[in-house]
Amino acid sequence: MTAAELPGWRHLSSGKVRDLYTPAEGSDWAGQDVLLMVATDRISAYDHVLSPGIPGKGVILTQLSLWWFEQLAAAGIGNHVVSTGVPQEVAGRGVVVRSLKMVEAEAIVRGYLTGSGLAEYRSAGTVTGVELPAGLSDGSRLPEPIFTPSTKAEQGEHDENISFATLQQRIGTELAERLRDAALRIYTLAEGRARAAGIILADTKFEFGLDGEGELILADEVLTPDSSRFWPAEQWAPGQTQPSFDKQYVRDWLTSPASGWDRGSGAAPPELPADVVAATRDRYLDAYRRLTGAELPHPV
Repeated sequence: MTAAELPGWRHLSSGKVRDLYTPAEGSDWAGQDVLLMVATDRISAYDHVLSPGIPGKGVILTQLSLWWFEQLAAAGIGNHVVSTGVPQEVAGRGVVVRSLKMVEAEAIVRGYLTGSGLAEYRSAGTVTGVELPAGLSDGSRLPEPIFTPSTKAEQGEHDENISFATLQQRIGTELAERLRDAALRIYTLAEGRARAAGIILADTKFEFGLDGEGELILADEVLTPDSSRFWPAEQWAPGQTQPSFDKQYVRDWLTSPASGWDRGSGAAPPELPADVVAATRDRYLDAYRRLTGAELPHPV
């Protein structure tokens, strides 16, 4: 993964999807505690970066995150965005953000049962140790949203679901409680907004950082098809795999006989076919349009 060279910025690091830059000496941002975060068109699944990318995906993720940040700010929830004034080369997909001390945990909230939570429920009746009622199936709505944290793994490693007690041991009881309360509040607000747009927010992942005063700040991306499961409300039917607007579509193709890939083999996944790439892009765009009620402000 080769990051683009950008005027006024020095490449710092690259993750599965995002590239980070620090201000270059002599630039307008020099000396300020900020980063440039660029969402690329890369897509990852099962801890692999796939090929090819999804055209326009970085713009969709960035613009949807900015829209959600605006909605949440109106409810008093702060975020890390400083400016959308970025080099033309990354317009629409780049954001200048505050440099924070990131909390070393993924703040996951589930309102519905599916994915890794369903697997644990079937074997133990719990999700990260949270006991759930008997008789639930794939896609069931939970009695109330639950906070199910996970580790934040390095690239190429696996995130692991952990209990709230383990989270308390890792980051401290007070911070763990703040993380849980903030994540549940944001999910509740977003779930209602998404439902009004005809989308079920089944689960989502948040990342938070601490500023110099110790305030918890919402960071990274938020409530996008990469970090969330979005289901069309009109097609929701517990007891089966739900249609989705997120990258579950890519995961499903990878684990289908059509891909020919054995997830447990250690081999890299095959290239995504053109029809899978196009259908994934369409789903991301559909989610953006449904949620925001608008077209993208930047062409993709």
